[in-house]
Amino acid sequence: MSTDGLDPRQPVFDFHVRLAPRPGAAEALLRLLDDAGITRAIVCAGGTMDRITLSRQLTDGGHVETDADNNAVLAAAARSGGRLVPFHFANPHRGPEVYRAAAAAVSGLELSPVVHGVGLGDPRVTALVTVAGEFRHPVYVAPLSRPGSGVADVVALAATFPAVTFVLGHTGVGNIDYHGLDLVAGSPNIMVETSGGYTDVLRFAVDRLGPSRLLFGTEAPLQHPRVELTKYAVLGLPADAWRRIAWDNAVRLLAPGSAGSAPDPAASTHESEGGGNDLDHQPAAADR
Repeated sequence: MSTDGLDPRQPVFDFHVRLAPRPGAAEALLRLLDDAGITRAIVCAGGTMDRITLSRQLTDGGHVETDADNNAVLAAAARSGGRLVPFHFANPHRGPEVYRAAAAAVSGLELSPVVHGVGLGDPRVTALVTVAGEFRHPVYVAPLSRPGSGVADVVALAATFPAVTFVLGHTGVGNIDYHGLDLVAGSPNIMVETSGGYTDVLRFAVDRLGPSRLLFGTEAPLQHPRVELTKYAVLGLPADAWRRIAWDNAVRLLAPGSAGSAPDPAASTHESEGGGNDLDHQPAAADR
């Protein structure tokens, strides 16, 4: 797989990888990132269910109430020398206090309707997003083609919490979600992580949203990072656009709510003024 056309000097921040629930998974993940030349990555827990159950729930519905191993993610991140940045994979069936207790140690929140089966308009979800707003955490959501969990529902949730930045996972639903990308275009507090999807969908995302609203991601180890890098290589983007997608946007998004920051009680999750992530904020250093 060739990544010719991408500047090898450009650092890459992968906004979506998983930690498998097995011994040595963190070390294996770092080797995979090294092989692809990826500098840092947002890591979330994997292994809440087996792959067949996951794929069945994608098509047929259903849910589990399994807790993700967020402690393993924190431990892996602590051993990584700053390369792995932990997100909390929330279980809405447990309520928000588990996330609140961990929030100062992580840099963001993940919600997964396909895993836990809770729609985005559910009060249990809004309780979790309220905590994310207090800690200035971005909220990663992978949508489904299902009432209550689609891209339109992400848009509605983002409108309810305009001071929170949401990240639409996997370029929307399926491989050809042009419609989903068009839906989020009018929501400035929604960014898009681009793992999965066809190359033409990625080109549409760049044209419709602009490079400042896109985040490079891979879903490693489920997807080899070089596959996702190759998608960008064939687009032939200008160096400035690739730099923003590959690095600047992730660093900028994480800077206000990086791990260890204190909650901001004055930040209203239902008001657009004051508090929240400033997507134009420039960090003091490129690598935090």
